[in-house]
Amino acid sequence: MPIIVGVDGSEPSLLAASWAGQEAAIRDAPLRIVHAAVHWAYSVPLVPQPPAWGAGAEAAAREILHQAAVHAQAGRPHLEVTTEIVDGAAPEALVNAAEGAQLIVVGQRGRGGFAELLLGSVSRYVATRAPCPAAVIRHPHASERGEILVGVTGHPDQEPVLDFAFREAALRSAALRAVHAWVYPTAQGPGDMQPLVYDIEAVGEEEALLLAEVIAGWREKFPDVTLIQRVVHEHPATALIDASTDTDLVVIGAHGGARALLGLGGTAHAVLHHSRAPVIVVHH
Repeated sequence: MPIIVGVDGSEPSLLAASWAGQEAAIRDAPLRIVHAAVHWAYSVPLVPQPPAWGAGAEAAAREILHQAAVHAQAGRPHLEVTTEIVDGAAPEALVNAAEGAQLIVVGQRGRGGFAELLLGSVSRYVATRAPCPAAVIRHPHASERGEILVGVTGHPDQEPVLDFAFREAALRSAALRAVHAWVYPTAQGPGDMQPLVYDIEAVGEEEALLLAEVIAGWREKFPDVTLIQRVVHEHPATALIDASTDTDLVVIGAHGGARALLGLGGTAHAVLHHSRAPVIVVHH
């Protein structure tokens, strides 16, 4: 299965193309570079209507794809790269292009929108709706740190997230730092009454036990991956953003399917906006 990267000629999209080329080389996968363009003046092709697409627009799109391919193949001359112009508005076109892919990659923001926004609308849409894991790239570290970060909730629906994180660490021969953050005791079922006062150390020990239980099976499945376990008493988004400074990649989970229509969730949204490292969103 290929890796897909969406580009629009902006600097973030060229960074995404370069990162996607590295990831494709690690996975020994073909890389497909796509540029979305609406061939009509409006998204609905009413007739009569002169198309906005022409020789000049196509030449510009081809140049965007060429520059992205150059960035993707830099230092990787044997990487299999194809380029394609896909018709349609970028958000929907990129999500459609990701069908059958093992990963789709986008820059944190592109040419459109407001420069002061940290996360562009296209990146947010792709991270929310993509049918495969979605990587959002923002200022990759200049040198490899040899460590991947994954947020662990302890919920049973997080298995796809942990599977992706461990496999990625194994592919990169990187250590995996599993971070489980908690804020206060949570209800275990309907009607549970939570104490107004509780022993922080005791709860911390319970959360550490939870993390150990969740990770145990994966440690056995990937014995060659160096595992670092961290339990921290703070908001999950804060913990992951702070830890992202020293990692090459952050892997987080988000709800897919119908629940994706409601958004990524507060933690995933915050991490995508503020992480210091590339982020991959894996849907539960």
